[in-house]
Amino acid sequence: MKIKLYKNDLPDGLDLGPIVAIDTETLGLNPFRDRLCLAQLSSGDGVCHAVQFMPGGYNAPNLKKLLSDPNTIKLFHFARFDVTMFQRHLEVVTAPIYCTKIASKLVRTYTDKHGLKDLVRELLGVDLSKEQQSSDWGAPELSERQLAYAGNDVAYLHRLKEVLDTMLAREGRTELAASCFNFLPTRTALDLAGWGEVDIFAH
Repeated sequence: MKIKLYKNDLPDGLDLGPIVAIDTETLGLNPFRDRLCLAQLSSGDGVCHAVQFMPGGYNAPNLKKLLSDPNTIKLFHFARFDVTMFQRHLEVVTAPIYCTKIASKLVRTYTDKHGLKDLVRELLGVDLSKEQQSSDWGAPELSERQLAYAGNDVAYLHRLKEVLDTMLAREGRTELAASCFNFLPTRTALDLAGWGEVDIFAH
């Protein structure tokens, strides 16, 4: 996948189409402690547009506009985390959303393996390397291997969506999935407000 790297924001005038695959890389998994380091985006054309954030460099008006654009579907795998990081650091509500992990859990009920690597292997016949997952994404200069890893995380999401949409329709769960996707900004707000580990729907 071809990688285009930018600092702190997308360039002016970049059009990534109606469905944009997005992923993030962070220093860790705690949105209150760990900073957002990289956001990678793709229109599904084999090009990854990666935005590297310097400490405190979260103005990013072009990226914020895309994330909140009601006419652009933001396509994630495990959207809950990425959307939380965008809300925490960019102070933007991301919508509308499609999450391949949620879609997978709704239709691949024959397995408990819903990671991106598992989905891509089963549904697309591709083996993804996760070697760089735990590397230092806060480094001032990212390695070619890191950028290649980041690109792979968005390279297959459009194709996964097509397969999962077919499965959702087959099982009569398309509307249920859409309702789950629509709830994600609220789920993010709950996470950031302190209800991340509490099921408020439980008795």
